[in-house]
Amino acid sequence: MPAVITTLACTDAGRIMRDVQTLAIINQKGGVGKTTTVANLGAAVAARGHRLCLIDLDPQSHLTLHVGLEPGANQPGIYQVLTNDESLDDAAVELVENLSIVPSVIDLAAAETELVTVVGREQILRDRLSRCNSNYDYVIIDCPPSLGLLTLNALAASDYVFIPLQAHFLALQGLGMLLETVSLVQQRINPVLKVGGVILCMYERQTRLAGEVVADIEEFLQAARNSDVPWSDATIFSAAIRRNIKLAECPSYGKTIFDYDPHSNGAADYESLAEEFLAFFSPQPPAPHPTAREHTGEPGEEIETTPPAETIQTPDVNAADSVSEPETAPPDETPTKSETAPPDETPTEPETAPPDETPTEPETTPDVHESPGEFRPAGETPPAPPPPPANPYGASAP
Repeated sequence: MPAVITTLACTDAGRIMRDVQTLAIINQKGGVGKTTTVANLGAAVAARGHRLCLIDLDPQSHLTLHVGLEPGANQPGIYQVLTNDESLDDAAVELVENLSIVPSVIDLAAAETELVTVVGREQILRDRLSRCNSNYDYVIIDCPPSLGLLTLNALAASDYVFIPLQAHFLALQGLGMLLETVSLVQQRINPVLKVGGVILCMYERQTRLAGEVVADIEEFLQAARNSDVPWSDATIFSAAIRRNIKLAECPSYGKTIFDYDPHSNGAADYESLAEEFLAFFSPQPPAPHPTAREHTGEPGEEIETTPPAETIQTPDVNAADSVSEPETAPPDETPTKSETAPPDETPTEPETAPPDETPTEPETTPDVHESPGEFRPAGETPPAPPPPPANPYGASAP
């Protein structure tokens, strides 16, 4: 291919990519959720006010069927765009507000043969996008499960590659081959091409295999950081698409998951993926970052307030101990006095002392007057005391 044509094509692509983000949803392994992701992610993003165009680049026309259209129903599609110089504006069919699709037909399978003699056949789709007049925010391409000419057209026209992946061992083998193809396209055709991330589909969180596969992918992507490869900034989207039967049922009704069962797990997962998808292209939305700031700020505040709380509680405990000590001290002194008295003197005091004087020693209340023989309330005149006995033991004289 002449260098002039390549340069012009790259220039047009750069101009287009500044206006619209073009994405290729690609995996050469079939049955991993490419079409399901394009249909439902596109519907979720369009519902948030962004204008999207979906391109069904798969000759099986599964995306066309998924949204309720009949392939080849007397309307131009992506086959006419690639082979007959049809414009994307004329081929696009509006589905709902902000969401359009360029349908596919089975005849697209013959496009590779028909375009074999065309110069720059890998860049035909990019040239058609450069002449598109519709004001789209995103163009999402559903690629076929192969690395042929149609997939190369999608890679040459895209800014980013997103890879739906099932967390199985064989998926890792296909991922390596796919990344090699992306690297070659970046070097020779599309220098702005990058791998945006991996979307986990049909994810079974409870299985050990899924965790091991995800760990291997994370390790692989982490090793590519700060390197000169298209996937150096790629990430694994945290919004994994769980295995859900509703996602398998909705294509047979020609509906997205949001029209078929908006309360299913599949709808919730693609809603979360849409939020993460928009945050990927708009780093300024505060959804992920304020949460991180709050988490980094609040623990510091908690650490600052926790020690005062602890220091406040510590004196309280000591204060409680200091209060309890004086209260327990008198009872401790009382038994010590009685304990210091010899055990022989304790029984002798009641024997040597008169019985009337024994209760008068421990009890001295201000409201009661003492007398040798009895206690009387205050205010009453006690009777005259009896004469002292002649015998100290209380016996009468002979």
